[in-house]
Amino acid sequence: MTATHQNPRYAFRRPAALGSAMPEHARVVIAGAGVVGLTMALDLARRGVASVVVDEDDTVSFGSRAICWAKRTLEIYGRLGLGKRFLEKGVTWSRGRVFFQDQEAYGFDLLPEQGHEYPAFVNLQQYYAEEWLVQACEATGLVDLRWKTRLAGVQHNAHGALLHLTTPEGDYTLNADWLLACDGARSTVREALALPFLGQVFRDRFLIADVVMHADFPSERWFWFDPPFHPGQSVLLHKQPDDVWRIDFQLGWDADPAVEKQPERVVARVRAMLEGASGLAAPPFELEWVSVYTFRCRRLERFRHGRVIFAGDSAHQVSPFGARGGNGGVQDVDNLGWKLAAVLAGEAAESLLDSYDAERILAADENILNSTRSTDFITPKNGAAHAYRDAVLQLARGHGFARQMVNSGRLSRPATLHGSPLATPGGEGLPLGAPAPDAPVLVAGRADWLLRHIGADGRFTLLCFGAVPAEVPGGITSVLVTDDDRPGALWDHAGLVARRWQARPGDALLLRPDQHLAARLHAPEAAEIAAAHRRALGLI
Repeated sequence: MTATHQNPRYAFRRPAALGSAMPEHARVVIAGAGVVGLTMALDLARRGVASVVVDEDDTVSFGSRAICWAKRTLEIYGRLGLGKRFLEKGVTWSRGRVFFQDQEAYGFDLLPEQGHEYPAFVNLQQYYAEEWLVQACEATGLVDLRWKTRLAGVQHNAHGALLHLTTPEGDYTLNADWLLACDGARSTVREALALPFLGQVFRDRFLIADVVMHADFPSERWFWFDPPFHPGQSVLLHKQPDDVWRIDFQLGWDADPAVEKQPERVVARVRAMLEGASGLAAPPFELEWVSVYTFRCRRLERFRHGRVIFAGDSAHQVSPFGARGGNGGVQDVDNLGWKLAAVLAGEAAESLLDSYDAERILAADENILNSTRSTDFITPKNGAAHAYRDAVLQLARGHGFARQMVNSGRLSRPATLHGSPLATPGGEGLPLGAPAPDAPVLVAGRADWLLRHIGADGRFTLLCFGAVPAEVPGGITSVLVTDDDRPGALWDHAGLVARRWQARPGDALLLRPDQHLAARLHAPEAAEIAAAHRRALGLI
């Protein structure tokens, strides 16, 4: 019954800089080989940008950690060439159930409509994602992965950062033109720059248990408020591949983490939960990984500090309920990668990177707001809040309006970048800054998906409905969508592209390389398209 997965160990490779009196030089250095740092390296490599990745460990993460990969994140991994692996290995789900005490309050479906390549969520242990990312990075030939390399110091300057690195065979220094801090919640880079977090740490503790067992529970998200098997607290259950189940138990602030992680205490909690959920004797199970955590909802004041840029948990932190941490970090990468590549290629000024701050701080604040609201509902802070929560859960059993008020973790959704400085005002339809919605299309009679044709070449995309403008400026790939079968076009045979994009014949929509909408134009001239393109590159 024991899980078969074993973390690989990656060899330390002695860098040429060891023993040299002169610092080594790299255009881009990424601190941290976790899921965000590796995704960053792969994204840049797909755009032809080489990077050095440093990490003090020699393996991927232990434990499931970020397990719920949202639809938008799966679409990003689809562009990076890993989406199929997530679908094949992961547990696909869209339905959830919420329980109050000994009864089900209601169920929900996160993706009730069809016609999307990727589902609402796929559950997959983080270590699989990281292993595949390492393999993909190595295959590019553009990612220098340096394991067993600890970042011991950072000297920030106007031209980048001087890094002091420690390895098993000695120390050396490395000059980075750009330093991307993807080194997690305990970021060495953040500490070196003495940057404080803004926000709060909630006075509560939660236990994570990865449990290996054969069980007949469906592939759904189950959340209990005040169940008989864990009275006064909450419990969350998720299915993962390899017969691994993730269970989160609320413990309360006074719980002692060292005591609560003792195997006998965890086993007793898990057995009570399994028997309470099924009404039967608990099936045989084993513990694979146990951890205790607290809720944190906070961020840096700014994510960009000259040529040092923060992404993922080094920049912002949220509670695990809602799956906003790992998904938010991957979407940081999606926003930053194309911008940095454009700057390095001389296609945009460094000021384009200020829009990363503007857009991803907005997204982080949205995630923090939703995460804070979830935390307040799950862990009421006073008697009145507790009475309100219980009343809402009672009403939810029979009244739809009350279900909208239940908050067991508002699940991750991509941010619409309202007010983006890169968007060209005007037009009607899909909001500016919105991520591109997917839809089925036919290409020469072959079934395909719209998003595979947007940003696939790393360029801007002009999505044209009915006809392509007579002249399309350089740096933009035009994609024609039609309501009939034409050579070289995407046939919107189900009408879902036009409906989801709220488009009409003659519309031309400019999409950024990260598939966010930059401009809505109708029967545009070349000068209008060029102006929207320049604005989206931060040149206007």
